[in-house]
Amino acid sequence: MLTIERHDKESKGYVKAVENNILVGQMTYSKADDGKIIINHTEVNPAFSGKGVGKKLLMNLVEFAREKQLKIIPLCTFAKAMFARDKNIGDVLL
Repeated sequence: MLTIERHDKESKGYVKAVENNILVGQMTYSKADDGKIIINHTEVNPAFSGKGVGKKLLMNLVEFAREKQLKIIPLCTFAKAMFARDKNIGDVLL
């Protein structure tokens, strides 16, 4: 079973996907001033490519941003593409 965990540090954080104790994917972010987070990088284990892992990581951060009233700056090419494709998450896009 795939689990998603978010780990927050002072100025940075990451969301990771784990299945059967194997790291399946990870999305890193930095906290910017004034209620913004910057998605820096997304990486998915090639064995899990095409299974929606990256989207699940992003959706976890989108929900976090909504809860905390944050805006997301997607510098990562994957996150940028997902925001362009899914207008339902545009409310957290800066």
